Order: sequence, then C-alpha cells, then structure tokens
Amino acid sequence: MRMRRLRYEPAVRNLVRETRLTPGELILPLFVRPGEGVRQEIASMPGNFQLSPDTLAEEAAEAARLGLGGVILFGIPSRKDAQGSEALNPEGIIPEAVQAIRQAAPELLVITDVCFCEYTDHGHCGPMCEIDGRLEVDNDTTLKLLGEQAVVHARAGAQMVAPSGMIDGMVGAIRQALDAAGFMHVPIMSYAAKYASAFYGPFRDAAESAPRFGDRRSYQMDPTAAAEQALREIELDLAEGADIIMVKPALAYLDIIRMASERFPGVPLAAYNVSGEYSMIQAAAARGWLDRQAAAMECLASIRRAGAGIILTYWAKAAAQWFS
Repeated sequence: MRMRRLRYEPAVRNLVRETRLTPGELILPLFVRPGEGVRQEIASMPGNFQLSPDTLAEEAAEAARLGLGGVILFGIPSRKDAQGSEALNPEGIIPEAVQAIRQAAPELLVITDVCFCEYTDHGHCGPMCEIDGRLEVDNDTTLKLLGEQAVVHARAGAQMVAPSGMIDGMVGAIRQALDAAGFMHVPIMSYAAKYASAFYGPFRDAAESAPRFGDRRSYQMDPTAAAEQALREIELDLAEGADIIMVKPALAYLDIIRMASERFPGVPLAAYNVSGEYSMIQAAAARGWLDRQAAAMECLASIRRAGAGIILTYWAKAAAQWFS
C-alpha cells in the first residue's frame, strides 16, 4: 500500500479532500464607533478597523459581495458609565449600525454582540456589586439588562444576537425578553464555552473594552478547567434556549470543539478564531517567518475539521478572496 498515491496528483488530492471551507461558513467581526468617514486601523490587528456607520455599511456590502455568512457587530459608544446605560439606547451606535447595514446589504446576516464590557467605564461585563469585600459583576442585575439590550438590537433589525459575557442564566433571560417583545424568531448564538484567555488582547484594543481593574476570571472559564465543565456550560445554554453554541477561542480549544460536536450532534456549532490568534500570524508573516495565506488557511481548516460548522474570524474577507 502506498498512501502517496492519493497525494501525488493535485486533482486527486482535491478529490479525496474531506475538510472543505466556503465563504458562507465564515462570519466577519466588525467594530463600529460614532462619526462619519471613520476608518481607523487597529494597530494590534493589521487589516482591521474601527468604522463609523457609513464606512461600516461599505464594508458590509463587500462582505455580502464575497458571499460571507454574515457579520457580527461590536459597538464603541459615545459615552460610558458604571451601568453601561448607552448599550440600552435605541438610537445608540449598534442600532444605527444595524440599520446602515440593512440598507446597504439587505441580504447579509447581521449578528450583534450582547454584552456590557464595551459600554461600562470599568470594562466589566455588567454593573458591579460588592461580594465578600471585592467588586464583582452583579449576575442577576445584569440578566435583566442583557434582555433589554437584546430587544433594542432586535428592534433595530438585528437578525441574531450573541451574548458573550458568560453570565449565568443569560440565554434564558434573553430568550424570555425577546419572546415577550415579539421576537420569537430571532435566534441566540451563545458564547457557551468562553475561556478567560490571553488571546483577547488585540480585541480589547479594538473594542476599547479592557477591564480597568481585576480580570474576568470569576465569570469566564478557567483555561485549565476540566473539559467536562465546558460541556456542562453548553448543555445549560441549550436548555435555556440557545439555538447555536460557540467555543471561544478556537485554536487553543480544538479539543473542546471536537467534544462539543460529538456530544451535541445536530446542534449548530460555532468557534471564534480570536484576535490574538489572528494577530500572531500577521506579526510572524510581517517578519517573513510564516506564509500568511498558508498559515491562516491551515488554522481555519483545523477549526472546521475539529467540528465547527461556523467560524467567526478576522480572516473572513481574505479567505473568501483566496477561495476564489
């Protein structure tokens, strides 16, 4: 037996290839801030920008032309406070951005991040309270606010919401709020297994959401926790009404993606190829240490092979162009 017979000819390699990617499986994260004509490159994420609603609409139209599966929006508000109240403004940055995209690219799926870290002046994922002498996110107060935020986005035209805070009970609270407001048809893509990862640094630059004190380890998952804990988190979110589940980050947690795909067959599974995973390839490629396209495509293929049918990635536009 010579295994190389299946590798010798490019046409044969393509014929027997199992892991395939298409633009329609990729979701492009976008960062939007108030203003006009804003296209400010993010230093730690080359090729990504903070955009105003008008330039965001142009980017969304390009995403639609490339056949991407959709975009997910992260808002940078005009003001911040301890409660993150701007996140509930029906005329805030995310509602404005959603409406701009729906006009520019009505066929493109618009997903919105539902969280408070970009909107609070302390950078945590909800209002704070004191527990045992230390400041922590007030879990149950945050649940009500997350429901209100999701309804604001749905009213603006968001077709899917994605809660990212790892707040206990968030999916159930958002599902109840959406249903009560008449948005039973709006699905929830839950960041069900989100780890307190070192790979989020560039994103926090992009979204201006770094915590002013402490960290998020008391509510995001410990990277060294038992893998079964991630599966319990996913199971709870599904029981509360999650329609799509997500593992974040992707590359450092390919084992969790594989386990989730096997434990919950038939449930749509997403993975977030996060900012640090993107930026480390860009940095190495800029120094000539890696081939940018080959490394990026290999990473995306590994996420797909692990079992994720949906990939949120900053490579989405470039990958769609490489496919063609």
